[in-house]
Amino acid sequence: MTSMDLPGSLAPDFAPRAAVFHPAAPTLEAPRLARLARPRLNAGEWLRCTPFLTVHAAALVGAVIWPPTLGLVLLCLGVFYLRILGISLGYHRYFAHRTFKTSRAFQLVLAVWSMLSAQRGVLWWAAHHRNHHRYSDDEGDLHSPARTGFFWSHVGWIISGRNDRTRLEVIRDMARFPELVWLDRHKYLPAVALGAALFAAGGMPALVWGMLVSTVILWHSTFSINSLAHVIGKRVYPTTDTSRNNVWLALLTGGEGWHNNHHYYCSSAKLGFHWWQYDPTYWLIAGLERAGIVWDVLRPPAHAIAPGTPAA
Repeated sequence: MTSMDLPGSLAPDFAPRAAVFHPAAPTLEAPRLARLARPRLNAGEWLRCTPFLTVHAAALVGAVIWPPTLGLVLLCLGVFYLRILGISLGYHRYFAHRTFKTSRAFQLVLAVWSMLSAQRGVLWWAAHHRNHHRYSDDEGDLHSPARTGFFWSHVGWIISGRNDRTRLEVIRDMARFPELVWLDRHKYLPAVALGAALFAAGGMPALVWGMLVSTVILWHSTFSINSLAHVIGKRVYPTTDTSRNNVWLALLTGGEGWHNNHHYYCSSAKLGFHWWQYDPTYWLIAGLERAGIVWDVLRPPAHAIAPGTPAA
């Protein structure tokens, strides 16, 4: 099924997407930004994030009770990478930035795939990420390490109840789809289903390593793009935020570590602008494009790439 098969009011909004450059700073040096009052979690918020802390504790205790074997480690890494690609492909490059077009059916697949990560609803995630780009390292940025410190940018903002609301006004193009709104309301259903499937297939060892340990690694890998990718790495483009390219984060997150590239030209489905920049999410998008599952894939134009260096 393609978008042409859908009723007009329910077809994905595929109006022309404007190319978005981040404003250029005078130099490649990261801007020095004034610190804001550092947010803190109050007692109620610490109590509220008990499930988040419990997953960490259960992963640690479970890994002791059911020690790793080669099979369990491979299961953990496989489920981890399946989900990190879902985050990068679905949450980030499709729902947040709409860097390619697809059918409504595959749009739903991407939503469910993304939400296997247990990082809340698809509309919640994409809306908050759009605001991150709108206010990158400004006062409206919910996770700026330069403004609010490392802990808050890494994990504090997401476990605080202050940011629970799905900002539907920011994600109206996707909030038109009732199935996405339903999924957003049932934000942990895909992840719970994945955990149940792993338990049914391999019992507690599979649940511990395939779900709990994998999820803890997955969460902090994703969070590291908000925190570490604004602190450690190389600046190639002179953006007015503190974004950096970090090859180790790119290896860990399916290509998301080319964060300075992304903040400079966020409309591109391709975050690794050059052939030597590891970006398996883009390779997957290119494969889906050849298969006709996605189309109108946005790529960085020549003037968004360093002069004299060919794009892949």
